[in-house]
Formats: sequence, structure tokens, C-alpha cells
Amino acid sequence: MLANNTSHANKPLRIAVLVSGSGSNLQVLIDAMQAGALPIEIVGVISNREDAYAITRAKDADIPVAVLSHVASGKRMGIKTFESHASAQLTTWQPDLIVLAGFMRVLSAGFIDNTPAPMINLHPALLPAYKGLDTHQRVIQAGERQHGCSIHVVTAELDAGAVLTQAWLEVHQKDTADSLQTRVQKLEHQLLPWTILLLAKGVLSLNNEQLLNQQRTCMPTLPLKLYLNS
Repeated sequence: MLANNTSHANKPLRIAVLVSGSGSNLQVLIDAMQAGALPIEIVGVISNREDAYAITRAKDADIPVAVLSHVASGKRMGIKTFESHASAQLTTWQPDLIVLAGFMRVLSAGFIDNTPAPMINLHPALLPAYKGLDTHQRVIQAGERQHGCSIHVVTAELDAGAVLTQAWLEVHQKDTADSLQTRVQKLEHQLLPWTILLLAKGVLSLNNEQLLNQQRTCMPTLPLKLYLNS
């Protein structure tokens, strides 16, 4: 568990990743792991979609994959069934950290509270603004001048957990939702490994008491912001 980061001083942080789509952020973590740039071991990937390209990325890297999309009858797996299987799989893998990277199902409070490790989520907006879906289009429609992405602790309330890190960019006058998504994704690919490195090195902690202490101090302040041009 990340409550005591010193226990990971000489061994990699065990990470499980939940995905629903192409898995570009998963690929960033795989590349960093294989290059030795991050002290992590991706112990498994769970996908709620059988057609997610993230599955291919994980298999190509010889990472165990659990596809929890449909039940034996062919019907789409309900959230309770998904959570039951996912919980059992995570218990088997025993990760130190669970990362939601493009995972598109809303998880229940019971599941979140009983996972074997802390859980973080990558959200494509500068929380607490623009929770939920369609963030890029909503930012364009609102005429915002700044946009970006956040990594936050997963709680029962959607996109409402403590924000750990953020990266931001200026919205261009000619930006569309698609162009903004592309630009923000470049930030995501830098923010996620940077945040996990901070957790692995003990700069950030997901222990509730230590998290509150971090928010009261000047170094580091929360959320940490990664100032990048994109």
C-alpha cells in the first residue's frame, strides 16, 4: 500500500490499470516501465470492452489481461457482475496502486471502498471544473481560455476526489473539440507517468492523513501543476 512509501524503496510499485479504449496512456506506462524510466511493474490490465485496443498493447508486453465485457450468455456484463470479477482479479494481483486510464464505467462506492489498493483516475479537464463527459466540447462552448487534465483520487462521487496533479494549456481561438482532445492527450501522456513517479518516490502519498498534511504545506502544494506547452 502507498500509505508507507518507504516500503517500496527497493522494489517497483505494483500497478493494475483499468481501461476501456485504445490504451494510449497504458502504452506510455508500458514504455516507461520497459525503459526503466519508472520504478513500476504493471501486474495486470482489466478491460470492460472486448474490442479495446489496450488489450493488444498489454498482451504485446506480456502483461496479464482480464476482459470483463460480457457474461457467458453473450449479454453485456452488468456493473455488479463486473465489479465482483474485477475485485477478485485485483485481489489476486495485489497491486499497490490502481490506475483508471480511459476507463468509462462508473464504479460503486462499495467497490471503491474495498479495493486492495488506492485508486487514481486521469480526467481530461481541470477539476473541479468540467466533471463528467464531453469535457473538450464543453470547454469550447463555454469560451474557456485554459484547459488541461487532472489526476485525482477516486471516490464514490464522480470526479470529486482530491486532485493530486494537473497539467494545463491555453485554448486557441481555432481549437475544436477534436484538436483540443489531441493537445490535452499529449499532456496526459506526460502527467500520468510524472504523477506515478511522485507516488513511487514518496513525494505524494494517498494515505488520507498524509494527503491532508500535504494540502497544508507549501512543498508540495496540491494539486501539483505541470506547466507544459502543447
